[in-house]
Amino acid sequence: MKLGFVGSGKMASALVQGVTQSGALAPGDVLVSDVIAATAQRLATVAGVAFAETNADLVAMTDALVLCVKPYDALEALRSLRAGAAEKLVISIVAGLTLATLQEAAGPAVRIVRVMPNTPALVHKGAAAYALGATATAEDAALTEKIFGAVGEVVCVKEPLLDVVTGLSGSGPAYIYVVIEALADAGVLMGLPRELSQKLAAQTVAGAAEMVLKTGRHPAALKDEVASPGGTTIAGLEALEAAGMRSAFISAVRAATERAVEIGRAG
Repeated sequence: MKLGFVGSGKMASALVQGVTQSGALAPGDVLVSDVIAATAQRLATVAGVAFAETNADLVAMTDALVLCVKPYDALEALRSLRAGAAEKLVISIVAGLTLATLQEAAGPAVRIVRVMPNTPALVHKGAAAYALGATATAEDAALTEKIFGAVGEVVCVKEPLLDVVTGLSGSGPAYIYVVIEALADAGVLMGLPRELSQKLAAQTVAGAAEMVLKTGRHPAALKDEVASPGGTTIAGLEALEAAGMRSAFISAVRAATERAVEIGRAG
């Protein structure tokens, strides 16, 4: 099975390298293209995969496609490929664009799956959710899970929830990078060397996340175990609550979700 990536930006790079490095697909079975040929060539060189000169060439040489372009370019790309992609699977990772909108642009003969991944796929720690188009098959679902499951966790959801997934796990890594940066800055403020402070901050976030995933316990219960009466942690938590930390994160997910919905309507 030959898999083609239409677009060779950051998300495509994460998926291509993650899929090949995990062994889900052999590098020789993966092809990339981009409207800027040099971008696709760089990704092909870095990942050791094949390169197609044009999107039309890519479609002709592959059995399934992953659409990895910006929302404002996606529909035009699909329209240009609809003849060659007939009877093939197209997996879209384009934020906001609905299955109906994608199907209209691609044509009725193309099978569509819509996925929202995130960039930690590059280190096999991705979080992705997908929804099947009306004509997508069980085999299409299995292929989608093979691709995205090779680089992290993947779940099937109803399509309306994909906008929420976009706001939470799709955009979420950026929120957490800000948390790590802020914690590291705080460590430097209080006297730690920059490199050490950043390492401790990143490992603290990674460890806390792993505790939630491995134990299955509610984050509040784990938090309470760290916060001793009259101790340092509860003092820090008081400062976070006073700064509106919870509200800020909730507002961030809401804003990103609503923006995803706006993008879909514009499409």
